[in-house]
Parts: sequence; C-alpha cells; structure tokens
Amino acid sequence: MKTLTLFRHAKSGWDAPVDRDFDRPINDRGVKGAKLIGTHLRNQGWVFDYVVSSPAVRCTETLDALWDGYGEILHPNWDRRIYLASGATLLDVVQDLPDMVSHVLMCGHNPGLEDLILMLVPDKAGDVLRDAVEQKLPTAAVAELQFDSDHWAEVTGGKARFTQLVRPRDLDPTLGPAMDRPGA
Repeated sequence: MKTLTLFRHAKSGWDAPVDRDFDRPINDRGVKGAKLIGTHLRNQGWVFDYVVSSPAVRCTETLDALWDGYGEILHPNWDRRIYLASGATLLDVVQDLPDMVSHVLMCGHNPGLEDLILMLVPDKAGDVLRDAVEQKLPTAAVAELQFDSDHWAEVTGGKARFTQLVRPRDLDPTLGPAMDRPGA
C-alpha cells in the first residue's frame, strides 16, 4: 500500500515586496497554521518516509513551520515541476516516486493539488472529504490518499481512497475564513 499526503503551502504574504511570485513568503497566519498542522500530525502519529516539495519560498517556509510543530526536521527533495503545476504534472511527479518509500508528503500549490485530488479520488455521492476539496483546498491543509499498490507508477485516476482531510481551521477556528467565525 502507498500513502500520499498532499500539503498545500501556508497562507502567503501578498503584501511582501518581491519581484517574482516564486519568492513570495508566508505570513504570520500561515506560520501559525502550518505549525499547528505539524503538531497535529505528530500527535496523531503520522510518519513520512519521503518528502517532495516545490522549491518556492512559500513552500520552504511552510515546511519550516510544519517541522517546528512536528518536532522533527525531514529534508525534502526539491522538485521544480511542482511549482504551480497542473494536476497532470503532479501525477507525473507521484508516478516517478521511488517504490521503496511508502508514505510521501508532497508540499505544493493550488489549483494543482486540488485538481490532483479530484483526479485521483473517485467521484461518489456522499464523499464529504472529496466534496470539501471540490469547494476548496485551503492553505496549510493536508489531504491523505491511500492506494492499493506497491508501485507509484501504478497510481492512476479514480484509484485513491481519501482517508483524511485536516485544515488549520479544524484545529483552531480563528484560522478559518471570517465568514465562518461567529460575530465576524
């Protein structure tokens, strides 16, 4: 069995004075959300044997904050193909993963991550996790997909089991959209 955990980068700082989108950092809310997700993953016993990530600044900073909460630094494999990739390109990255690893954490961007989930998870009525992602995969959210396969190259559309979705707002309601907060 193979497990793929997709992690969207944390909330970025749109007001940061950068020349390129690639260099855009995360903001304070993003740091808090990624660290909270890291703490949750540690407390739930999630263990990764491989990490692959976009090298964009907002992904590197997101992983730094995640490791702060997780309590361990895992060194990612930087893959430029992930930066602003389509779901199809991300599937190529997944299919190229080494078969010796079982649980992979991939840090990247939307809309590609969202598209990849929707491509891999069958569209069944009443699938609340898939339905939630169809509306939006928010920043710093993690989505766990499992595959009945021993080879990453065999991962194809409609074959994933969507087992978990954790958003920062699930752990701290103040990290959700203002419209979702009482009195906002």
